[in-house]
Amino acid sequence: MKQRIPFKDQLQRNAVAIISLFIAVSGLFYNTWRNELTEENQNQRTGCFEVLLKLGELQQLVYHLHYDMDDQRSGNQRTGWALVQTISDISVIIEAPVGEAAVNLKQVWGEHEQGLGESKASVDAINEAIETLRSATQDVLTELT
Repeated sequence: MKQRIPFKDQLQRNAVAIISLFIAVSGLFYNTWRNELTEENQNQRTGCFEVLLKLGELQQLVYHLHYDMDDQRSGNQRTGWALVQTISDISVIIEAPVGEAAVNLKQVWGEHEQGLGESKASVDAINEAIETLRSATQDVLTELT
């Protein structure tokens, strides 16, 4: 007849294996968590850079339309709408303050895009909305780990 080994003795005999298993599983969980965080940060970073690039294009268009009154070479209000919509779409993947600032930019663009070339208040309002979004985007970038 086989003799039963007490549970305490089994734990002592297999302590190294149990500890090794615990370390392996906890390492796997940590690695998975870190990979998810890294990917999320990379998505945030990429989205922020794209928003900043599109904001630069939009600001250049605003200056051309207002100061140069040049809608032949650089684009027109429809080009601006395309840029604003692209910025709005990209901002969905970025943390909270950027999305709110993108919604504000879209609203300000809708209210003031027809005044470009005629009203300094229009260009100032659009530039303020662009700067608010730019600042929020830069804040998100500096907070990423």
